[in-house]
Amino acid sequence: MASSTKRIPTQHIIGYVLSIVLTLVAAWVALKSNLPTLWIIVGILLLAVIQAGIQLIMFMHMVEFESNNGHIPWNMMFHGFVAAAIVVAGSLFTMVYGF
Repeated sequence: MASSTKRIPTQHIIGYVLSIVLTLVAAWVALKSNLPTLWIIVGILLLAVIQAGIQLIMFMHMVEFESNNGHIPWNMMFHGFVAAAIVVAGSLFTMVYGF
């Protein structure tokens, strides 16, 4: 049995804390800031993109060199984005037209 010397997953802890901080910042921007609505939406979208990047790097290990020299499975990411876009578009359609 191979023994692992790394006992505390520091990368996961840092990613989790960063995700929580970005979520709290987005909630504060949405609920407590006096910014115009357009800037609130832009800020939340920017924070969402940053958080998605953090989760891809920290939790999904997208840039680790142990996996084929940092290979990123672009086809799986593309299909994931397509599935997410379909879910978002369907949700917006349902909310707007009341089905």
